[in-house]
Amino acid sequence: MTLTRPRHLLAVALVTGLVVNLIVRLTYNSLPALPLPAGATLGVLGVAEALAGSALRARIRHRPGTQPVQPLVAARAVLVAKASSLAGAVMAGVWAGLLAHVLPRAADVTAAADDSLAAGVGLACALVLVGGALWLEWCCRTPDDEPREKPGE
Repeated sequence: MTLTRPRHLLAVALVTGLVVNLIVRLTYNSLPALPLPAGATLGVLGVAEALAGSALRARIRHRPGTQPVQPLVAARAVLVAKASSLAGAVMAGVWAGLLAHVLPRAADVTAAADDSLAAGVGLACALVLVGGALWLEWCCRTPDDEPREKPGE
């Protein structure tokens, strides 16, 4: 299994952002107001995954005072990390697509100003989720997975 490539996540976010922006352009007048903490859950999940990744890394590297990790636990953590990074990329695209529509109108429309703030918080929290997931995935690497120098370098 290979590590998740950030460029793939960026492509997912861009496509999602374009689709959401088109949908928001057509339906913005009928959408309800967005609460400010609408995307905060993603940030909490991202921080939790980053903390879990750090703890898991210490166990994988057999640091003193830690218990060894069962291989199935590490495999499940990688699965969660891959799914979370993809979900975070999708949600970052959603929030970015919304933000691209409401931010230019924020000075003129009160609802757009409020939605801009909520979309900004949501985008930031989605990026925290992507970062936490990528960190968790990185932490699940075994010492044998580390890149080695080629002879003569």
